[in-house]
Amino acid sequence: MNPTDRRLRYRAQLTKKECIQPASIFDPISSRLATSLGFEVGMFAGSVASAMVLGAPDITLITLSEFVDQARRVTRASDISLMVDSDHGYGNAMNVMRTVSELEAAEVCAMSIEDTVLPTPFGEKQGASVISLPEAIGKMKAAVAAKHDPATVVIGRCAAMGIEGIDGVLTRAKAYEEAGVDALFFTGLSTKEHVQAIRAATTIPLMLGSAPAEIQGQEFLAANGVRIALKGHLPLQVMVQGIYDALKHHADGGQPAGMSDRTPSAKVMAQALSSADYDAWQSEFLK
Repeated sequence: MNPTDRRLRYRAQLTKKECIQPASIFDPISSRLATSLGFEVGMFAGSVASAMVLGAPDITLITLSEFVDQARRVTRASDISLMVDSDHGYGNAMNVMRTVSELEAAEVCAMSIEDTVLPTPFGEKQGASVISLPEAIGKMKAAVAAKHDPATVVIGRCAAMGIEGIDGVLTRAKAYEEAGVDALFFTGLSTKEHVQAIRAATTIPLMLGSAPAEIQGQEFLAANGVRIALKGHLPLQVMVQGIYDALKHHADGGQPAGMSDRTPSAKVMAQALSSADYDAWQSEFLK
């Protein structure tokens, strides 16, 4: 499946009357395993990228080139339609254009650009401020203009709920839609009324970050235009715990057989490594 086909499949998901939860993926193995389990859409989050590439918290330390390189490893490993959290676009509107161009070249299907002031300014709490509305509009317009493939999806991400309240969020949502983004992504919403107000004010597909249980019902979200809802990044968390447990077992003098019940089956390992493909290629080309 070529990049445009994957992007069109992602766009098709946005037109359906349902809300899905994409697979949280971050490397070739998670990309392949998600595909083998039937996921068509994967999410590569900025926080996960920072953890995987740098072993650092989500405080905007990762660079664009590092992020793009890791995204490319994910898209190269399977045909999953990958959406990514590209933070603030790594700078101003000009940097946003570079970000879109590089992520498109890495075969990413959809990318969000957010309005948070990043990196966190001196003396501020992380996420305590957003850029001005005119600057945010400029970034959204720049992202849309930078697309080479019309099928690429640009998502305007709004983090203004805790700063400007629902009125500010609605103003930004309308402005970002008018700027030409394909979808809107919101964080910080806490009530069904917030979701309903946004749906009433906009016409394009909506996405939500992790939200309280009150508004996580798939039927409610689907009925209010939410097409994608994130549900945390459990695969990374479980992986970290698994690495810790295995190393601790080793450090304590344990033998591999002592954790045999925690290791993947031959079938799962074959899926993770795409063994069937490599066996076939070796048979055909290395006779």
